[in-house]
Amino acid sequence: MTELRFALWGAGFWSQYQLAGWGEVEGARCVAIYNRTRARGEALAARFGVPAVYDDPERLLDAEEVDFVDIVTAVETHAPLVRLAASHGLPAICQKPLATSLAEAEAMVAACRAAGTALYVHENWRWQPPLRALKRALDAGRIGRPFRARLQYNSSAPVFDNQPFLKDLEQFIIADMGSHILDAARFLFGEAESVYCQTQRVHHDIRGEDVATIVLRMEGGVTVTCEISYASRLETERFPETFITIEGEEGSLALAPDYWLRETTAAGTLARRTPPPHYPWADPTYDVVHASIVGCNANLLGALAGCGAAETTGEDNLKTVRLVYAAYESAAANRVVRPESGGGR
Repeated sequence: MTELRFALWGAGFWSQYQLAGWGEVEGARCVAIYNRTRARGEALAARFGVPAVYDDPERLLDAEEVDFVDIVTAVETHAPLVRLAASHGLPAICQKPLATSLAEAEAMVAACRAAGTALYVHENWRWQPPLRALKRALDAGRIGRPFRARLQYNSSAPVFDNQPFLKDLEQFIIADMGSHILDAARFLFGEAESVYCQTQRVHHDIRGEDVATIVLRMEGGVTVTCEISYASRLETERFPETFITIEGEEGSLALAPDYWLRETTAAGTLARRTPPPHYPWADPTYDVVHASIVGCNANLLGALAGCGAAETTGEDNLKTVRLVYAAYESAAANRVVRPESGGGR
């Protein structure tokens, strides 16, 4: 694979892990960093040996030869930065959530389509090794046709400590973690035909919701419940693991604590661990999340190099964004909605 040169836009909390994840993938090299606070960009560049730093993304594109940009900035900056990349004829990878509204996300995808440039979303959750193992077991068909499933991401982890900006978000857990969990539901079961959601705010010092329960009716007939919470103090804290139970006509699958995958059929239960790898740069607490960065980057790089299809294109991620805003619409109106309506916010 020919080496592709890229610029990293953003030098905040997540950028260090995104850049380290690229270091595990052959065929990509970061040649420049943009950050509006130049000192932060310089500190990140010094750590990773990136030769150039800019505090203006336009100047970066004028001065550097890059094959794509990787956008790891605050969500409100995603739309203008994606449009800037598209205006220079460059593919862009963008962190989730893709945009601040469904309309904005649709406009971003349309702008890239009109410019003839690719837009990818770094939706890494589906690339967690335990979740990929669960998907393979589901596709093997041994539990028969699935009819019901539950995805649980419930924790009391102090996420506001290293990301204090989350406290100020008017729409919090569905936009932030729901983007991951709803995408995982789509990855496992396909598209949803209806959404019903209830939300709560348990922490008193935040603006948005920190608990959400979302019920999806999938087009294939599976009923999927997604439980998402940062206010759940449980007997065993398993942050940031996602637990999943799938019931089928011939058996069940469970992705259980400590990465145990259990498959139960009439023949009994087969259990095996599916732990993620540990990378030297990863925070051990986040191993399962940080490992997923590598798989996601490899998939997107393959698409950029013309060696395969990307799973998480902008077009595909719009379907997840529609579920996010359909969930907000459902919670506000206390009714079942179709994801095509999307809430519009």
